[in-house]
Amino acid sequence: MAGYRMDRLTEDIKREITDILRSVKDPRITGLVSIVKVVVSSDLSYSKVYVSVIGGDPNEALKGLKSASGYIRHELANRIHIRKTPEIKFICDDSIEQSARISKMLGELNKGE
Repeated sequence: MAGYRMDRLTEDIKREITDILRSVKDPRITGLVSIVKVVVSSDLSYSKVYVSVIGGDPNEALKGLKSASGYIRHELANRIHIRKTPEIKFICDDSIEQSARISKMLGELNKGE
């Protein structure tokens, strides 16, 4: 598949999963859950969805997302019309929390000067 088409497809998947997560009603998914990155295999059979959880337990949120992955995949198949809807694997990514912590530390250094 051409590179630009794969990029467009991963962005479509990211946008749709973000929208689908708003309708998931699992009590384990608390706080702000945001999709950081989506990586789709070249044959469209697997996708890794990197999520960041702020204000909740990341392990519990991953368990909730894993149990809701069938529903999310079904909704994704209804919204994006491709031949094969990829299996979704959710992976915790704490890069947003790390960047907030670094920003806070830099702010404290600037106040000290």
